[in-house]
Amino acid sequence: MFKFENIEYLYALTAIPIFVLLYILSRILRRQKLKNAGEKHLLMQLMPQVSDFKPIFKFIMLLFAYTFGVIALANPQIGTKMEEVKREGVELIIALDVSNSMKAEDIKPNRLERAKQSIVKLIDNLVSDKIGIIVFAGDAFLQLPITTDYSAAKLMISTVETDMIGTQGTAVGAAIELGVKSFSDDEEINKAMIIISDGENHEDDALGAAEDADENDIIIHTIGMGSIEGAPIPVYQNGRDMGYVKDSEGNTVISKLNAGMLQQIASVGNGRFIRSSSADPDLTALLEEISGMDKKEFESKMFTEYEDRFQYFLAAALFFLLLELLISYKKNKYLAMLEKFAGGKK
Repeated sequence: MFKFENIEYLYALTAIPIFVLLYILSRILRRQKLKNAGEKHLLMQLMPQVSDFKPIFKFIMLLFAYTFGVIALANPQIGTKMEEVKREGVELIIALDVSNSMKAEDIKPNRLERAKQSIVKLIDNLVSDKIGIIVFAGDAFLQLPITTDYSAAKLMISTVETDMIGTQGTAVGAAIELGVKSFSDDEEINKAMIIISDGENHEDDALGAAEDADENDIIIHTIGMGSIEGAPIPVYQNGRDMGYVKDSEGNTVISKLNAGMLQQIASVGNGRFIRSSSADPDLTALLEEISGMDKKEFESKMFTEYEDRFQYFLAAALFFLLLELLISYKKNKYLAMLEKFAGGKK
């Protein structure tokens, strides 16, 4: 089993494109200043030992050092001992809406990102319950089967995006039906689902699916993401803002929270409906509901001992940093002689 002890440090890797961009800009500005100072071939004669390649190579070495240093801070760990441990808990499946409407920004930064943040907070408050993850749009897929590995669950949530499912729509009913099938066959363990969506269900009979879940003693809670007023759905292409989704007549589509639908699903499923608008959803009542469910003892295989592996990445970071320090900005003398000889022949 592989995991990061401090996975949040990996977010620092997102700074690498910024470093590259700043470096490219600095190179462009430097060349512009040299161009203003005089003719390039004259300047090269005045600075024959200056290398064009070595600064780039040194920068790449620094990027490698930074990357391995960040990974070392995150502390990769390898599970070395697996044991069967007895735990008490319930089975919980979170079904997350990944349709395009979840990109609406009436909740900052957008509905999907806020939902992902809420799920991580919810997982952090679980103790010994099993958890599974379903993603759905026009169809539903089991992203993470029922497990006690909360680190895997949080890692899986961090990778969720709206383009994961090609079929667009909001098939809440399909998500509920898949959830019912994804629980274990143990009838003594209490089971619950949390549906996180903006509630714009156009695909199937969500209420009928909720009734079937209720017949299987599965409680359904719902969390509504979005505002009643709604917001347009932004369109991005290669990171560029391309405007908003429009209908066949060219009008901007406004996606609104369908709180009524989600309330009905929660009511039929004997659960709670929680609305999230401009702030994080208040999960206190929901967590109390889950913790108040009767817990059943079950056996679970899990790694109980881990060994740190940060030292290998730290050593790699120090190696590249030392390499960068040892490399000068001057040309290699043999390469310079070769260039001079080649220039002389011409």
